[in-house]
Amino acid sequence: MRRLFPPFAHPAAPTVPGREEPPPSADRPWTPEELADAYAYPAAAAGDAPEPWLRANMVASLDGAAHHGGRSQPLSSDADMRIFGVLRALADVVVVGAETVRQEGYRPARRREVFAARREAAGQGPAPAVAVVSASLDLDFSLPLFTEPLVPTLVLTGAAAPADRQAAAREAGAVVVHAGEGAGVDPARVPGLLAGHGHTRLLTEGGPRLLGGFAAAGVLDELCLTVSPRITAGGASRILDGPGFEVPVEYELLSALEEDGFLFTRYRRPREAVRK
Repeated sequence: MRRLFPPFAHPAAPTVPGREEPPPSADRPWTPEELADAYAYPAAAAGDAPEPWLRANMVASLDGAAHHGGRSQPLSSDADMRIFGVLRALADVVVVGAETVRQEGYRPARRREVFAARREAAGQGPAPAVAVVSASLDLDFSLPLFTEPLVPTLVLTGAAAPADRQAAAREAGAVVVHAGEGAGVDPARVPGLLAGHGHTRLLTEGGPRLLGGFAAAGVLDELCLTVSPRITAGGASRILDGPGFEVPVEYELLSALEEDGFLFTRYRRPREAVRK
């Protein structure tokens, strides 16, 4: 994996006294620890309480498709999955839409030994929680995502969502969070509500409608986009799905990495535009 645009500092080699190692820009893969340092969430200023930071991680084909046959895996690669795992390991919670849970067969996030010490030092649990966004609560609450997580799964829904389905979610062990007065979820309320549950390092993996809602609400702070060197044609949605913005919203490039033709980019909203 080669760095193409390096605006951030990187841990200096050697990492072991007496053993010289080339920096990750040389011909060797980045270690999980190096990737975790490169993708670390912004640190709160001294004395300030941490603010929620919503990061998205998505993959797209060269012709703009967010999936192939309803799943993202055909567009992915080993390097993409390494970064996927690192971003999850850094997060307090993974926010995902109900349709993505159904299509991708979501399971609970798992504990990874390589990141255990980092998470403990950051005051995090053994693995990120998963927060599922759903208005209808048409979910199978007997799945391991709800019955066997290391950290209880959250269900984000509206106060007017079907009461029997809310009860079923709670009986399965999920934490139901109301993020809207009607049946649906108000994306603008999600970061603050999750912060109230102790989750400020937020990661969303879509799908496109959920990500479009976050972007339209002005709460999408960062986008980690993998550009896959594959084309699909067909009618797959883009990574953001929803009404167009009146004026295009600008993001600034933080970094770009490349491996085997896959481009791993990282963008954030300009500082003057970031949610207060």
